[in-house]
Amino acid sequence: MSAQETEDVTFRDTISIVNKEGGRKWIYPKSPNGRFTIARTIVSTLLVGFLFAMPFIKVKGHPYFLLNILERKFIIFGTVFVPQDFYLFGLIMITLFVSLFLVTAVFGRIFCGWVCPQTIFLEMVFRKIEYIIEGDYLRQIALANSEWNLSKTLKKGLKYLIFFIVSFLIANIFLAWIIGIDNLWKIINEPVSQHLTGFISILAFTGIFYFVFAWFREQACILVCPYGRLQSVLLDKNSVVIAYDYIRGEPRGKLKNKKNENLGDCIDCKLCVNVCPTGIDIRNGTQLECVNCTACIDACDSIMDKVSRPRGLIRYDSMEGIATKTGFKITPRVIGYSSVLAVLLILVTYLFVSRKDFDVNILRTPGMLFQNQPDNKVSNMYNLKVSNKTFDEVPLDFKLQGVEGEIKIIEHEVNLKPLEIHEGTLLISLPKEKIKLTNTPLKIEVYSDGKLTDVISTSFLGPQN
Repeated sequence: MSAQETEDVTFRDTISIVNKEGGRKWIYPKSPNGRFTIARTIVSTLLVGFLFAMPFIKVKGHPYFLLNILERKFIIFGTVFVPQDFYLFGLIMITLFVSLFLVTAVFGRIFCGWVCPQTIFLEMVFRKIEYIIEGDYLRQIALANSEWNLSKTLKKGLKYLIFFIVSFLIANIFLAWIIGIDNLWKIINEPVSQHLTGFISILAFTGIFYFVFAWFREQACILVCPYGRLQSVLLDKNSVVIAYDYIRGEPRGKLKNKKNENLGDCIDCKLCVNVCPTGIDIRNGTQLECVNCTACIDACDSIMDKVSRPRGLIRYDSMEGIATKTGFKITPRVIGYSSVLAVLLILVTYLFVSRKDFDVNILRTPGMLFQNQPDNKVSNMYNLKVSNKTFDEVPLDFKLQGVEGEIKIIEHEVNLKPLEIHEGTLLISLPKEKIKLTNTPLKIEVYSDGKLTDVISTSFLGPQN
């Protein structure tokens, strides 16, 4: 721990967005600039482009991505997941969570700074609009503290109007991910009375996004998101985080005092604090408010360039690396997470490869015994349930494997429509002389367009010989 940390630990008594009176402290971060900011801008642009483009992309007239929670239907990279696939979808979600734990254990809260939609939209969209209209942080502070006049009214009004328009666009895209772009287009073009639920949903999502990005802002990361609090159990001294090199930087001192050879490289300019979107001082160490946005790295590097000192006073590093000048270490925690992730990836890959385009369940009708039929035959009734997981029509035929007998489909032939779940009844008849057991094992072959696609095992109940 640095001398500064030893002398002053009052930062631990509160959070950065609360003032001494207990009220909200508004954060006005300085606009960052540097290599990491440029990299994050590129990544954010690609991710926002992905978010807005995906609902419009179709394959054979069907969405490439769809997350229809209401109907429990998901399309990911053109592959349909229906309720019968929830075990696979659940495993994929568990795999993503374990991946996030592993990344956090190794690189800290890097997800928040580079990938999280909250950070991307707030820092790369809404704050940039704010910088264009109101200016950098000093102008924003001055405008906030000034009396209301025509100039302030116009700037604030224009900013919040654009915020609302952007929130409305995000809400529409968000809804398109859930119901599909075609249904969204109907809501937009057809009378409101025909799509009242959809219209209300758009307004509700718009209000939520506007509230979060125009007012709630960084509080979503600090007060609501549980990920920051997970750091305390996921991080250790070997985790690579955004860290201040207190050995090199302490004791701090103004540039005019740098003739004192006992001073470190930190000139206490506080630019790292001014650019922080959550208002913390990274020199106090890793804090739950830090979203790993790298703004402090770019700010500190620019100052180091100006005072002719090496970059990296604030950098990606571990506490162990700063203290001992050693590189990244593979810890038992990382090995454990990696092992679990490897098992999950193998399991998900196997299940995904072996996944069939349709599920067929054939079960003997409960509570029914065998039936004696003409021509010295015995029949059993079976319940049939088939789910089609494709966008194609699938005709199905059924045959007995290795047994002399007959299968009759009650009511009508099975010709599945796209994404249809069909329930029906099968009647299976066997010659009485061929039945040797009271409970005879039976295998039913399932054919689609003449190709064998599945073999279902069941049993046939017959008279005791």
